Amino acid sequence: MSQKDLSQTIPYGDLAIIPLESSKMLGRKVDDHIVDWRKKTTPSSSIHFNNYKKDSYVIDAICPRFGSGEAKGIINESVRGKDVYLLVDVCNHSLSYKVCGQINHMSPDDHYQDLKRMIAAISGKARRITVIMPFLYESRQHKRSSRESLDCALALQELTNMGVENIITFDAHDPRVQNAIPLKSFETVQPTYQFIKALLANVPDIHMNPKDMMIISPDEGAMGRAIYFANVAGVDVGTFYKRRDYTKIVEGRNPIIAHEFLGSDVEGRDVVVIDDMISSGESMIDVATELKRRKANRIFVASTFGLFTNGLAKFDEAYRSGLIYRLMTTNLVYQPAELLEREYYIDVDMSKYIALLIDTLNHDASISEYLNPTDRIERILKKYGQK
Repeated sequence: MSQKDLSQTIPYGDLAIIPLESSKMLGRKVDDHIVDWRKKTTPSSSIHFNNYKKDSYVIDAICPRFGSGEAKGIINESVRGKDVYLLVDVCNHSLSYKVCGQINHMSPDDHYQDLKRMIAAISGKARRITVIMPFLYESRQHKRSSRESLDCALALQELTNMGVENIITFDAHDPRVQNAIPLKSFETVQPTYQFIKALLANVPDIHMNPKDMMIISPDEGAMGRAIYFANVAGVDVGTFYKRRDYTKIVEGRNPIIAHEFLGSDVEGRDVVVIDDMISSGESMIDVATELKRRKANRIFVASTFGLFTNGLAKFDEAYRSGLIYRLMTTNLVYQPAELLEREYYIDVDMSKYIALLIDTLNHDASISEYLNPTDRIERILKKYGQK
């Protein structure tokens, strides 16, 4: 993925990046990429480029808390006239704070409130505000099927009412939620290119052709991303559908009774099971078990967001028993240290991609080529001799 030469295009405003505490590590990587790119450019001598080259574009901002658990957003340097990009990971459960002496781990609600506090601290002084929220807040609560709240739509409307111009997310659970803010910019980005690149770089003996490989969707909801992956890789696609017990609700959802498979024969083929998120992991393990029962070869599990709400024990056992071969997730959400240490784990780094989006948007240029990675996928497949 190459970075365009934008140095002769006037920036929308001086670049400012505010990674909230939940996204500090990702924010540093993104900042390093942009700093490195801009050091190598020769921008115009125009006044618009006075602050173009800097050692860091990260703004000093914090959200301290009182003993009661209340908090406030503080920005310690000027953002007047700047093009501000806020990064937040609402799934980072590793952060905690004290409430009357008791330890409380931060929930998605806490991270979302901190995001609003930071926007409020900007106080309308920035020229433009863009929120990069890889895991879209409350995206699993995106539609109404009974008398229930529509949390994601409310959150999007709330952010835009506070002055947010652009919202960028990754692999939204249902992109149609953007209908809640039809007059604002909302982009949902697929990491298909990064998954293919990671597979080719880490598994040298993989063969992306219809005879040796197949892409599997674990349910009907993931069919869109599975079909795209299969089409650009030139392989077959299959899917499972979940039979659920709609008379019960367990941990907020109807329990799965069985997984039924639709597709061609998987025997002897490597398969990539792709989904937007791994929550408890039960569904992925069930799908892998069914595929092994059908004599699939190596099973790769690929998911944009690895939440692992029930820990890694099930995946450890699945790897030891030969059920799964490799597990891939991105660094868009918090990755515990023990996950990074697993020998079967492949880390898919998205920091360069986010840096490209920020750098391009800062110049008010089109990001269409980054949102549609087909050409780049073709190039990487040819590079590794897969075409």
